Amino acid sequence: MNLTKIRSLAKDVGVKPAKKRKADLIRSIQRAEGSFDCFATAINRDCDQQDCLWREDCFAEAIKSRAA
Repeated sequence: MNLTKIRSLAKDVGVKPAKKRKADLIRSIQRAEGSFDCFATAINRDCDQQDCLWREDCFAEAIKSRAA
């Protein structure tokens, strides 16, 4: 999901997007929604949150952050 859409979703749940990085912004949205703030922490694609909006982006970001 692109950052413009994520910022829009953030505003919808009362999160001020400011200049947050993508991962931090998504975690803020997750907290605001009452969900686990676990974005990009899935190791080896191990996640039980099947209906998560961020699932595919989460896996990609987790892989990218482990390579860094």
